[in-house]
Amino acid sequence: MAGFPIEFATRIKTLPPYLFAAIDKMKQEAIARGVDIINLGVGDPDLPTPAPIIERMKLAAAEARNHQYPSYEGLLSFRQAVAGWYKRRFGVTLDPATEVLTLIGSKEGIGHVPLAFIDPGDVVLVPSPGYPVYPVATGFAGGTSYIMPLKKEHRFLPNLAAIPKDIAKQAKLLFLNSPNNPTSVVADKDYFKKVVAFAQEHQIIVCHDAAYSEIYYDGQPPASFLEVEGAKEVGVEFHSLSKTFNMTGWRIGFAVGNKQVLAGLGKVKSNLDSGVFQAVQEAGITALESGDYLVDGLRKIYQERRDVFVPGLRQLGLDVELPPAAFYVWIGVPNGYTSASFTAHLLEKTGIVSTPGNGFGEPGEGYIRMTLTTSKERLAEALERMRKTGF
Repeated sequence: MAGFPIEFATRIKTLPPYLFAAIDKMKQEAIARGVDIINLGVGDPDLPTPAPIIERMKLAAAEARNHQYPSYEGLLSFRQAVAGWYKRRFGVTLDPATEVLTLIGSKEGIGHVPLAFIDPGDVVLVPSPGYPVYPVATGFAGGTSYIMPLKKEHRFLPNLAAIPKDIAKQAKLLFLNSPNNPTSVVADKDYFKKVVAFAQEHQIIVCHDAAYSEIYYDGQPPASFLEVEGAKEVGVEFHSLSKTFNMTGWRIGFAVGNKQVLAGLGKVKSNLDSGVFQAVQEAGITALESGDYLVDGLRKIYQERRDVFVPGLRQLGLDVELPPAAFYVWIGVPNGYTSASFTAHLLEKTGIVSTPGNGFGEPGEGYIRMTLTTSKERLAEALERMRKTGF
C-alpha cells in the first residue's frame, strides 16, 4: 500500500531546534569520537534525590489508593504543604483550595498558561535571553512574542520603561524569571514593585518563573514576587521541586497566586493531562515539610563549586560575574569569538559542553552559559583543560 506525505503543522515547521536537544546531539557526536566529555551544558542536577523523599515514594507507590487517577488540581494535602512552605519561606499566605495548583513540573504549567489567556495576535512580553519555553508556548497559542532584551546596563532585568506604550496596551501576559536562567541574576522587591505597578497600569498578567529560588549563595535567599503588595492581584508564580530537591525526573511542581489565573490554567490542564501520580505528590509533601535541612546541604555543595569555578574562569581572563543564585554561570566570550564559535571551540578542543548564549535568544549573543551541576573536581579539570588550550 502506497504511503502519502506527512506534513507538520506550521507551528511545528517554524520551531527552532529545541536548544538542549541540539546540544545533546553535539555531545553524542563528540562521545562517538572518543572524547572525554565534561558536560556543563544542561542544568540537570547530578546529585541524587534525598533519601527521605525516595523512602516516602516507595511507601506511597505500594498503596493501592494511589494507583487511580489523581485529582486534576492535585491532592489537597500536597497543596496544603505548598501553602505551609510558602508561609514559612516567604511569609505569603495562600488558600490551598484556590491559590495553589499542582503541575507536572513547572515547564508544563508555563507551556500551558498562554493557551488559557492568549488569542491569535495577542502580545506576550518575553525576556531574552531566557527559557525557550516562553516564546514557544506563546507561539503555540497563536500569540506574538515581544522581546524584552536583558542587557548588562540594566542588570540583565527587563527594562519596563523601554516597552512602547502601544505594545504594553496590547500585551496580555508578561513572563519574568528570577533567579534568572541563563544569567543567574536575582530581582529584588523594589524591582517587583515596578512590575506590579506596570502590570496594574496596563492590565497584564504576570507569570513569574521562580524555579531556582532555593539555589542561592552567601546566605542571601531571593524574594518571591508574591511578597510585594498587589502581586497576587496581577499574577502567579511557578515553582518546581526539580531544582530544589534534585527531582528533575519526578515531574512535579506548582503554581500559586491569583485564583482566576490558576482557574484558567486548570481548565487547560483538565482537558490535556490527568494530573500528577499521587505517590509522587506524597513524596513532594515530605520534601516541602522537611524544613531546610535537605536543601542546605545541596546549597553548600553548589557554593563550593561556584567558589572554585568562577574565580578560575576569571584567572583565565574571562568576563564573568559571581552568580548570587541558581547554578548557572553567564560568561562573556573572548574577543574574536561568537557565542556559537566559542561553544564549538570548547567542545572540539577541550571536550567541554557549554551552551551558546544566543540559543536563549538573540540578545544572548556574546555570552555562553555553563552549569555547576558536576563535581568540583571535574570543574577544576575543565579549568585546567581551558588553561592548556587557550582561546
